[in-house]
Amino acid sequence: MSKAAGRSHPDRPAPPVDDTCRLLADSVRVENAVALRRALPEVLPWSSFLPDEDIETLLVELIEAVRNAVIPEKLAPIALLLTQWKHSAEVYADPALLAILTREPEGDHGPARRP
Repeated sequence: MSKAAGRSHPDRPAPPVDDTCRLLADSVRVENAVALRRALPEVLPWSSFLPDEDIETLLVELIEAVRNAVIPEKLAPIALLLTQWKHSAEVYADPALLAILTREPEGDHGPARRP
């Protein structure tokens, strides 16, 4: 639910992702990428689990998503991007899961079937 949708239901607070998107979008719009990098662990605590190179990729993708947003109130693509990166951070936070997902497959499973 977007903040605009939340206005029609004043008793329901806006989802935290909307507020986070707005904060990050405002930082990007004012060309404050350095401050955004510094604020990332505070605004997105899960980002601390990402490797440094992934943090840089996250910032590049976030800045691009914000700049490509035609209407600032339409934050769904930014929310989706943050959700996807949060899931990546969850993998990095779980060493057993990271090991499973990053290990090479054992053996040859044969040719892939045509779709």
